[in-house]
Amino acid sequence: MPIFQAILMGFIQGLTEFLPVSSSGHLVLTSSLYKVFTGAELIHNGPQEAFFDIILHVGTLVAIFVYFWDDIMQILKAFIKASKNKDFTSNEAKLPLFIILSTIFTLIVVFPLKDIVERILTAPVWVGVFLILTSIVLFSSEKISKKFAQKENNITIKRSILIGLAQGLAIFPGLSRSGMTIATGLATGLDRVSCAKYSFLLSIPIIAAASLLYPLVEIDYHQFINFDWTSIIAGFLVSAVVGYFCIKYFIKFLSKFSMNIFSYYCFIVGIGIIIGFSFFV
Repeated sequence: MPIFQAILMGFIQGLTEFLPVSSSGHLVLTSSLYKVFTGAELIHNGPQEAFFDIILHVGTLVAIFVYFWDDIMQILKAFIKASKNKDFTSNEAKLPLFIILSTIFTLIVVFPLKDIVERILTAPVWVGVFLILTSIVLFSSEKISKKFAQKENNITIKRSILIGLAQGLAIFPGLSRSGMTIATGLATGLDRVSCAKYSFLLSIPIIAAASLLYPLVEIDYHQFINFDWTSIIAGFLVSAVVGYFCIKYFIKFLSKFSMNIFSYYCFIVGIGIIIGFSFFV
């Protein structure tokens, strides 16, 4: 993989993992466009490309840990204290349990859909379709959110289950993980900042599991020798740095503005992808 492509995809991953515009969809789109402009075939280039996608997500995982380190430590301390005292009345103490519950329901959705998703990964038109669905979900959630006179900042069992299911559906490239989870939180009465923080923390177990399990199950370790590690490391570093700043400024954005601008963006890009790859590629 050319290092320019690796850096470009690292930038796209870091920027779009946390914005509600679908990082997986943009990675498929970026890779497809790069192949079109360089004359390569629109096929998934095997283990290295799959591994590279995982490493880019690990970069954004590092960004989450760095940005939320104090929050994560405080949550863990509250959970340990609650476990010792057998008192889980604190919202912080219950948060790890809600994350586990959300993750379980995410996996319930993901596993039956895995084979379907792998078959459409090389079809950019589907990314356009799912980006339009993301647009509809974002716009609808903002409308529903306005019905709640008083927004809440606490995760509940019901919310954690619904958000987990929404995260599972985001396995489709073009359905934004952060968009689906934040939108679901908004639709259940959570405030935007609380939705965003829970969405980002919720990504930790999924990304960590994927980065560990996929190489173990899918990749022959003898293939690692032939991987372009310079490009892989460059993509990882760019993804981590861009991801950190994206979290920082996106949370500030959500504290003041709605997600409608991202809804419009997803709709326009989705239409453009469908038209472009249906008639001109």
